Amino acid sequence: MHLAYPAVLAALLFCTGLYGVLARRNAILVLMSVELMLNAVNLNLVAFDVWLRDTLHAGQALTLFVIAVAAAEIGIGLAIVLMVYRDRGTSDVDRLRDSVESDATDDAAAESVEAEAEAEEAARAKARAKKAEATA
Repeated sequence: MHLAYPAVLAALLFCTGLYGVLARRNAILVLMSVELMLNAVNLNLVAFDVWLRDTLHAGQALTLFVIAVAAAEIGIGLAIVLMVYRDRGTSDVDRLRDSVESDATDDAAAESVEAEAEAEEAARAKARAKKAEATA
């Protein structure tokens, strides 16, 4: 078996997955692209294992570990995407980046609301003091 055929196929799969990670906005499609990249790595591992005629079949054993890690990654990643979708109503990756900025603006808004409440309380105390002086 020629090593070039599976290596070229794996390179094409990996490049397709890389394009999907960089160009897509939907988090689920990004996770699918990561899986495509991991499958390209698995294809290379098995192809080199067959080409080298390894008696321990280390490439195939490592492929099983990569498949197990990929399954755990997709399970956790999908759970995170579903939680974000429930909270925000979208799975757009760009909006996830905006959540960090919105937290900072939420903190600033909360501080300004607290400052306004303190100013109103001070104005009320001043008005009570004037009222007490007027009645005395």
